Amino acid sequence: MTKVALKAVLFDIDGTLIDSNDAHTRAWVQTLQSHGYSVGYEQIRRLIGKGSDKVFAEVLGIESDSALAKQITKDRTQLLLSSFIPNLDPAPGARPLVQRMRSEGLRLVIASSSGEELPALLAQAGLRDLLDTAVSSDEVKESKPDGDIIEVALKKAGVQPDEAVMVGDTPYDIAAAKAAGVKCIALRCGGYWDDVALSEAAAIFDDPAALLRHWADSPLAG
Repeated sequence: MTKVALKAVLFDIDGTLIDSNDAHTRAWVQTLQSHGYSVGYEQIRRLIGKGSDKVFAEVLGIESDSALAKQITKDRTQLLLSSFIPNLDPAPGARPLVQRMRSEGLRLVIASSSGEELPALLAQAGLRDLLDTAVSSDEVKESKPDGDIIEVALKKAGVQPDEAVMVGDTPYDIAAAKAAGVKCIALRCGGYWDDVALSEAAAIFDDPAALLRHWADSPLAG
């Protein structure tokens, strides 16, 4: 069988390239509380990585295009932008890993469940200058773990599923990639999920720095 050359890498951002999963959780909890909903940290944390459409459906039982959901989204985004994102740190080795990928001539696309806050996350991670394009949950009908975001990312990259690799930190990234026919490398740096939960990934590494160190032994090497 002819070996297919890797042409593109699709990245999740939250928990993968920037340490933002806790911030997203706290922003959800605080915003929901301000709207009169008492929701625990753990109830939200396990859903981080899915899009807000899934969170609204599972936590409040409402559609993401309802007036209430739109107001909660607006308030949560503002809270993220003003109080959380400016204090976030990139994941260890995020920029060196992406720089290596850029030097290898790979097309680099963000495929994220984040919405309007995505540009601010990319800027805070210090990666905007290295990436080709991005796809957010705002651009698709169904967010992760459905494969819509990955399918759009493939189209933007101009590659076939077997010419790309996804890098993410949750089972939702793995499931979304699998639905689109793409291999996924999982990183532990997003926290919360153990290796059993991430076991359907093609490989698991601690963080971007570890993936860079073990490049030759990873799916990035083909």
